[in-house]
Amino acid sequence: MEVYINKAAKFFPNSPVSNDDMESYLGMVNGKPSKARRIVLMRNGIKQRYYALDKNGNVTHTNAQMAANAVKGLLDKNFTIDDIDLLSCGTSSPEQLVPSHGIMVHGLLGGSRNTEVVSFSGSCCTGADALKYAYMAVKTGEAKKAVASASERLSSWMKASYFQKESEHLSSLENQPILAFEKEFLRWMLSDGAFALLLEPQPNKEQLSLKIDWIEITSFANTKPTCMYAGADKTEEGELKGWAEYPEQEWLTKSLFAVKQDTRMLSEHIVSLGIDFLLQLAKKHNFTPDSVNWFLPHLSSMFFKEKILSETKKRGFYIDEEKWFVNLPKVGNIASASAYAMIEELLYSGKLKKGEKILVMIPESARFSYCYCMLTVC
Repeated sequence: MEVYINKAAKFFPNSPVSNDDMESYLGMVNGKPSKARRIVLMRNGIKQRYYALDKNGNVTHTNAQMAANAVKGLLDKNFTIDDIDLLSCGTSSPEQLVPSHGIMVHGLLGGSRNTEVVSFSGSCCTGADALKYAYMAVKTGEAKKAVASASERLSSWMKASYFQKESEHLSSLENQPILAFEKEFLRWMLSDGAFALLLEPQPNKEQLSLKIDWIEITSFANTKPTCMYAGADKTEEGELKGWAEYPEQEWLTKSLFAVKQDTRMLSEHIVSLGIDFLLQLAKKHNFTPDSVNWFLPHLSSMFFKEKILSETKKRGFYIDEEKWFVNLPKVGNIASASAYAMIEELLYSGKLKKGEKILVMIPESARFSYCYCMLTVC
């Protein structure tokens, strides 16, 4: 049975936030502008992003609310809440440990019919996990109308108040109260937002659909250490130690719940491993760069564009830059929802033609996982 993405919807909280206004929303650690902010923004190419915060740092939307709003964007007279056979949700920023994020989204959607709900939590590939589960459910006949969503409220982890106690602790030790770059780095990279896709076993009759040819996901965690993490810290031996193993007072003095990334490890592995997997899939599914009409890479930073172009050229799988479709500069890095954001915008851009092939790439630096997805416009 074939599976088609027949509709896409989005929800962004509030108005876009420019580079100059970021600290108005996130706040300043010790009341001083960040020295790392300008350096990071200079390299990542992001011009604006969205925060589910007001300028006083108050939350305007929860993650679950944004996801529910995106799902509601799919609804019309022919598709209602009670028509959903499966709700498959992915996020890297759930607001509670229990209940699951997907269950909270379902609770906000309401409706009169109970339905299957699954949740995926991790990092950037969780949106792909949600999409693949929905794809398999429709393909096997388990669901006829499946909704996959990906959403993030990462701004809640980037507020200055999360780092203030650590800064004060560093100061009390007579050190410079400056956060480690691995903790500052992602404060200026991430964005909020939510997207939803409707999957069905038949294509649209009056507008374009995207047939899912295949979705492949793999992990290199068996050979690579942790690169990005939250709710944990690394020991001197480089092992990850979770928040529950630390005394409660250290949750703040070590900024345990901040999102942290080893930028050197990121630069060393993220592109090369992704190309390794791409070459495996090209052989398995028998496709070439010439057979790809559109390339949608989830980039955490525009810094990696040239690295991917260079590495693919060196390894004989160069996808011409004219085929790239990236909206990172205007929507920011929405982690698990970034691929959905590109799919939604391209689907409704008026640029697609029937028969074209779309290759989606989703790298995840947490412990180096990757997803590739091939779509056919029909």
